[in-house]
Amino acid sequence: MSMFKPSMLTLALIGAGVSSHTAYAAQEKKVDSDKKVEVIEVKGFRASVIESINTKRFSSEVVESISAEDIGKLPDSSIAESIARLPGLTAQRLDGRASKVSIRGFGENESATTFNGREQVSISDNRGVEFDLYPSEIMSGVTVYKTPSASLEAEGIAGVIDMQTVKPLSVDDRVVQVNGQYEQTSFDKLNPDGNDDGFRGTVSYIDKFADDTIGVAVALSTMTSPNQEKRWNSWGYPEFEGSDGKQYSILGGAKPFVRSSTLERDSAMLVLEASPNDQLSMVFDALYVDFKDEKILRGIEIPFAWGQGAIAASSATIDSESGFISSAVTQGQRVVVRNDYEDRDAELTSFGFNANYNVSETLSVELDVSHSSVDRKVWSLESYSGTGRGDARGVADNLGYTFLDSNTGAQFSHQLDYSDYNLIQIGGPLSWGWSSALNEKYGVVGTDYENQLQDGFINAPTIDDELNAIKLAAKQALENDFVDSIEFGISRREREKTKVSEGYFMTSGEFSYPNNPGMMMVPEEYRLGSANLDFIGMGNMIAYDSRRMVADGKFDLLAESLTNPSHATKSWSVDEEVTAAYIQANIDADIAGLPLTGNAGLRYVKTKQTGKGNAFNSVDGKVVTSPTMVEHDYSHVLPSLNLSIALDETQTIRFGVAKTISRPRLDEMNASINATYNQRPDENGNYWEVNGGNPTLEPKESVGLDLTYENYFSAEGYFSVAVFQKDLKQWVFDGTYEIDMTGVVDPISGELPPNSTGSGSGKVNGGGGDLWGYEVALTLPFNMFHDSLEGVGLMASHTSVKSDIEDQNGNEYDLPGLSDRIQSFTLYYENNGFQARASMRKRSAFKGDVYGLGFDTVQVDILGETIWDAQLGYDFAEGGFDQLAGLSMSLQVQNITEEPFTALSGDNPLQVRDYQDYGRTYLLGFSYKF
Repeated sequence: MSMFKPSMLTLALIGAGVSSHTAYAAQEKKVDSDKKVEVIEVKGFRASVIESINTKRFSSEVVESISAEDIGKLPDSSIAESIARLPGLTAQRLDGRASKVSIRGFGENESATTFNGREQVSISDNRGVEFDLYPSEIMSGVTVYKTPSASLEAEGIAGVIDMQTVKPLSVDDRVVQVNGQYEQTSFDKLNPDGNDDGFRGTVSYIDKFADDTIGVAVALSTMTSPNQEKRWNSWGYPEFEGSDGKQYSILGGAKPFVRSSTLERDSAMLVLEASPNDQLSMVFDALYVDFKDEKILRGIEIPFAWGQGAIAASSATIDSESGFISSAVTQGQRVVVRNDYEDRDAELTSFGFNANYNVSETLSVELDVSHSSVDRKVWSLESYSGTGRGDARGVADNLGYTFLDSNTGAQFSHQLDYSDYNLIQIGGPLSWGWSSALNEKYGVVGTDYENQLQDGFINAPTIDDELNAIKLAAKQALENDFVDSIEFGISRREREKTKVSEGYFMTSGEFSYPNNPGMMMVPEEYRLGSANLDFIGMGNMIAYDSRRMVADGKFDLLAESLTNPSHATKSWSVDEEVTAAYIQANIDADIAGLPLTGNAGLRYVKTKQTGKGNAFNSVDGKVVTSPTMVEHDYSHVLPSLNLSIALDETQTIRFGVAKTISRPRLDEMNASINATYNQRPDENGNYWEVNGGNPTLEPKESVGLDLTYENYFSAEGYFSVAVFQKDLKQWVFDGTYEIDMTGVVDPISGELPPNSTGSGSGKVNGGGGDLWGYEVALTLPFNMFHDSLEGVGLMASHTSVKSDIEDQNGNEYDLPGLSDRIQSFTLYYENNGFQARASMRKRSAFKGDVYGLGFDTVQVDILGETIWDAQLGYDFAEGGFDQLAGLSMSLQVQNITEEPFTALSGDNPLQVRDYQDYGRTYLLGFSYKF
C-alpha cells in the first residue's frame, strides 16, 4: 500500500476549499497533525483554475476539466466555448455559436456526452450533442475523459464529456445568487423584424437543513440571445470544357442573405441531496430546458451558369492558374427574392436518482436510475417572389459578379430595384416544384403553367429521442499491497430515436387557372420595409412577414411526400437496448519505491438494435410505402488500463491503453430504403434492389494508447506533454450489403417475391487506419517570477493530429472534425477584485458537417479560424467595498477580430461555398450573492 504523503501544496489547497472531489481523497492519507499548513485563500477565476488543475491531477484517467467558482459563473457564456479552450479540444460554430465539440481530431459523433455521469440524448439527427442547448449558468463544471475506465457509463472513441451540477451538501454556506447579462451584437438590425440585443438572467438558491443531512439546489435561468450574420452561399461551380479543350469552372448560382436569429432558452435545475447517516447518501437531480431558435433570413437567389440568362464571353475574367471564371455578366437573368423564417423548438427533460449505501466499512453498493428525452420540431419556411411566374415571365435583369481574393464570395452588379413592391411580387419566379400532385390540384397539366406553382416551401421535420437507464454497482475495499478496491456492476439502457420528415409546397391563395395565374402583390399589412444587401452589392430588397401570411391562410399547402419519396427515406426510428457488465480493480501500490495508482478493468457490452422505417416505390407517379423492421445484435469486450506513477511530489507519468467503440450515426442505420423490384434476380439471386440506411451497421472500433508527463510545479500551475495513438477499425463507408425484405410485396402485383432478401447499397463497416498526435499544455502563474506579478498568469496548449485512414477499397479518407493543429491561449489577471482575461482558440482547416437541403447532413471543407474573446470583471467585496459585498460586474467581447466562418467547394480558394460574417458580441453582466 502506498504511503506517499500529500505535499504541503495539496494540503493547502484542501484547506482553502478549492481542490476537487478527487483531491479530498488525499485527505484520508496519514498526515502529521503537528505540521503547520499554510492556507492559500484564492477566489474567482484563479480558484476555478486550481479546481480544474486538481481534477486533472488526482484523476485516475487522463482528463481535462473546467470548473465554476460559483454556480452560474463558468469562465465563458457558453459551455462549448469553455470546453473548446481545453487542450486537444475545439469547437465548430453553428450560426455563430460554438456548438459541436471535437476531441483530438474526432467529430462530435465519436464522443459521448453525459450529465452527472449519465449519457444524454441529442436534438440533432445523430448522437452528437449541440452544447448550446445546455445552459452554462447552472453548471458547476465539466470533465472530459480522454481515456476511459471500465466503470464509465458511456462509449466514445474520442472520449466522454461529463457536465456536472452542484452538490448542495458540499457547499459551506447558504447561497442566494442573481446573475444577469445584457447582450448586444455589433451589427445593427440586419432585418427590420430582427433583434440586435437580448438578456440573460439566472436565480440560484443552495441550502442545507436537518443538521446538514439534507441539501437543496435550485437554479432558474432565462436567455434571449441575438445573433446576426451576413452570408454568402453558392449553389456550386460547374465545370465545362472550352473550345480550346481546356477545363474551366464558373459560378452556377448563389444564395446570399442576411440572418437575424434569437435563441430563447428557459431552464430549471433541481438537486436534492440527502445523507441521513454515515451509511446512506442519495442525490436526485432534474434538468428541464425549453429551447427555441428563431431565424429570420432574407436574400436573393441569383442563378448564373444554371440560370436562363446568356453569359457575355467578353465580360469574363479567367484565373489562368485554375481556369476559374472569376467575373462575368449574364444578360436576361431572373432571380428569386427570398423572405424566409426558421423556428427550431426543443424541450429537454433529464432527471436521475443515485443512492449509495455502505453495507460495511469495506463494502458499498450503488443504484442509479435516469431518464433523458428531447422533443424537437423544425419549421423552416421559404417564401419566393420576383417579377413574374415561371422562367420566361416578368422583367429580367442583367447581372454581373466579381469574386474577391479574400474568400468572401462575390460582389454583384444589377439594374433592377428589388425594393420596389410594385415590381417584386409573391410567386414562383423560376420553374421549381415539379410535382404531379401540385399540377393536378390546380388543373395546369399540359399548360404552360405546369411545374410553375411552387411559391414557397416548408420543411417540417421532427425528432423524438428518449433514453432510460439503470445501473447497479458495488465497491469492495481490499487490504493488499497492489489493489486498493474492486468495483463491479451491471447496467441497462434503452434508447429510441424517431425522425419524421415532411415538406409542403406553398402556392399563393390568389392563384387560379386560368382566371388569375399571375403573382400576388404583398398586402400592405405584411410589409416590413426593406432589408439591405449592400454587402454583396444587391442593394435593398422587399421585406415582408411571410410567416404571418402563412398563419393567416394566404398560402395553400400541399404535402410534398405525396410525390417525392425522399421524405420516406428521411423518416425512421432506431431502437437500442444496451446491457453492460464491468469489473474494475483500483490500483494503489509501490513500484521501486514510487507510488503507482490507476485502474484495470473489463467491460462487456451487449447491444440489440432495431431499425424501423419504410420501403417505398413509385406507382403511377405516387409514392407507395411498406413498413420495414430489421433487428441486429452484437457484443464487445472492452478492456482498459490506466496507470499513474508519481516520480516525486510534483511529477507524474500516466499511461493508458483501452479498446473503445463509437456507435454508428443514427441516420445511417435507419431501415428506410428506396426499393426497386426487378422481374429478374441479380447476381446474388435477389429481386429487390434497395438503397438507403443500413440497420445492421456496427460500431467503429479503436485501440488507443496514451502516454503523458505532468509537472505540477505550483498551486496554480502545471506543465504536461502527451502523445497518443489510435488504431481504428470497422469504420463506416459507402458499400453494398444484404438486407432482409421479409413481408415486403411487389408494389405492382401485390405479391411476395420468391425470396425475402435484397441487395442494398449504402453505409457498411470496413476499412480503417491510424490516428496519432501530441499535446503540450501549460498553466503558468507569473508570481513564480516576482511577487509584483501576483494574479497574472497564462494558460496555453498546442495539439497536433495526423491520420492515415482508408476505406475498404483503399481510398484515402479524412475524418470529419479533424484539424491538424489546435491551439488555445488565455492571458489573465486577477487581484484586489479586478479581473481581466484575453482568450484565443485556433484550429486549422477541417471537414465539418453542416445542414444542406431538407436538413440533410452535408460534409464541407471548412477553413481554419482564430477566435479572440476578452473579459473584464470587478468584485466589489474583494476590492474593499464592504457596502457592496456580494456584487460583481463583468464585460465580455466575443469574436473581437470578427473572424468569419468560411467553407470551400473543392480545393480552389476562390470557390467559396459559405462565407459567414457574424460580427462581434458584447455582454455586460452582474452577479449579486446575498
